[in-house]
Amino acid sequence: MRKDITIAADVRETRGKNEARRLRVKGFSPAVVYGGGADPVAVAVNPKEVNSILRSTSGHNTIFNIDIQGSVAPVMVVDWQHDPIKGKLLHVDMIRIDLAKRLVVKVPVHTHGDPKGVKLQGGLHEVITREVEIECLPDDIPEGFTVDVTELSIGQSLRASEIPLTGSMVLLSPPDAVISHVISLKAEAVEEVAAVAEPEVAKKGKKEEAAPPAAEAKPKKK
Repeated sequence: MRKDITIAADVRETRGKNEARRLRVKGFSPAVVYGGGADPVAVAVNPKEVNSILRSTSGHNTIFNIDIQGSVAPVMVVDWQHDPIKGKLLHVDMIRIDLAKRLVVKVPVHTHGDPKGVKLQGGLHEVITREVEIECLPDDIPEGFTVDVTELSIGQSLRASEIPLTGSMVLLSPPDAVISHVISLKAEAVEEVAAVAEPEVAKKGKKEEAAPPAAEAKPKKK
């Protein structure tokens, strides 16, 4: 999704681990902007601004502007790294976006409503797939898809092909991929019992296959 956000970036004259450390001490994060038929540019960005985009509802699918010393271009975050302990943004890669060319992106899928199979039949609703892959123009990238599962009964499922697509969107994920389904709790219980019983049967079989005890020695004739 395209948003009216502009982040300022300063060109980095030098690269390397030492330079990256100095940038982080000053409160910046090293980044690289590439693609779009232009040479890659090493820059420094404000990590708070980038994190704000990554944590937004559209996340890394957000298309925003980057201003590199007066040269503004639409970009998207394609890779980033956070410190596993402190959570600081260590590095970020951004790609220039041609707004006239189609992109391939993964979009989250959310379910809405309480299925009939749960409310009326006592079943269990399971979410199997939480994102799908689509191709579309940059301006048509959605924040996410919300699908209604209210009418699902036990044994029924919602598949990727049923997700409503608009504009230039084309589904790339398998059409028959299950988004969510409703299963019977009884069937679930039978599967659990079978899983527990199976080791016992195997154990019993081992006992039956054990070698018979040696025959008692016959007394010698005098």
